[in-house]
Amino acid sequence: MILRDLHKEKLTRRRVDTPHWNSVRLLLRDDGMGFSFHITTIYAGAELPMHYRHHLESVYCISGKGSIEDLATGERHEIRPGVVYALDQHDRHVLRAETEMVMACVFDPPLNGQEVHDETGAYPLEAEAV
Repeated sequence: MILRDLHKEKLTRRRVDTPHWNSVRLLLRDDGMGFSFHITTIYAGAELPMHYRHHLESVYCISGKGSIEDLATGERHEIRPGVVYALDQHDRHVLRAETEMVMACVFDPPLNGQEVHDETGAYPLEAEAV
């Protein structure tokens, strides 16, 4: 059994900070679950173009308000508490935060721990482990 406390883990190397978001990686590749699980906070006003070429992602909005734009179709969808979206086709997208948004995120394959987006908006397939 794996047991971790978000409030404790956010004070460790499991927390990754950038100017637009922070992410506490509660489950990682070395946990052997086959996916990673993160609580990510997107800061108000952030506009994040992303394209996870190497990963599939599912995201559940816990709090906050924003939108996601599918760059292939131009469709824009509201993000608010209770909404889940899944990037099941390595979808190129832009995530916009009107207010601070707290999101629960699952990645397949799992992240190692210290990944941040590269210039294309993707996470590298391999990065430093926590």
